[in-house]
Amino acid sequence: MKNANNSTQPWQLTSIKVLSEIYSSFKVDGRSENVTLQKLVNRAMYLYSTNEEFRNKIKEVETLSENYKTGY
Repeated sequence: MKNANNSTQPWQLTSIKVLSEIYSSFKVDGRSENVTLQKLVNRAMYLYSTNEEFRNKIKEVETLSENYKTGY
């Protein structure tokens, strides 16, 4: 599988901004559940791409966009 850089590496290094308050909460919850940010992002991207119900659920979340308009 080739990534955006036309490489056959399985990983694509990227940089994203996350909301500090949500990330802090996630770190606590994720640690207790043994879920890393990388694991969450990969699974969420997979579900978003393959599961219409999950995609719609993500699209329905308005709280973040309303409260953090400058966040993303």
